Amino acid sequence: MTETFKTIARFQYSSEAQIIKGRLEAEGIDVFLSDHLTIDTDPLISNAIGGVKLKVYSYQSEEAINILESIRTYSMDDEGNSINCPNCQSQKIELFSTIKDAKSLIWFIFGVLFSGLPFYTRHKYRCEACQTEFDLKKNSHDQVFNY
Repeated sequence: MTETFKTIARFQYSSEAQIIKGRLEAEGIDVFLSDHLTIDTDPLISNAIGGVKLKVYSYQSEEAINILESIRTYSMDDEGNSINCPNCQSQKIELFSTIKDAKSLIWFIFGVLFSGLPFYTRHKYRCEACQTEFDLKKNSHDQVFNY
């Protein structure tokens, strides 16, 4: 018995999956999302149910995987340039949230207890090659707004 669908990617949020879905559909691949409505209703359970699953027909899976591999998935700066690791110069950099300092921990606890979602999270970059964590250096006149 052959599988009708094959899961080729998982995403924490449905908005990420919708972007990739649009790209694959533009290439003529039929795409289906599962669990996206559940996660849109309650984003905190995303990890518990395995995230939003992006599925394609089994016979289109190889082509879809090739397209996914061609998409740049690593972080870029505001000008569209690749971010390099300050330690090893790798361009395989990912953005992640952390609660390692007291301010982010207090706001995280406050958010979970009183509103269901954290108000403040600290964002850092991590090199996939050497696991170095770092912040981007900003010019003193640059403003960064986190929503």
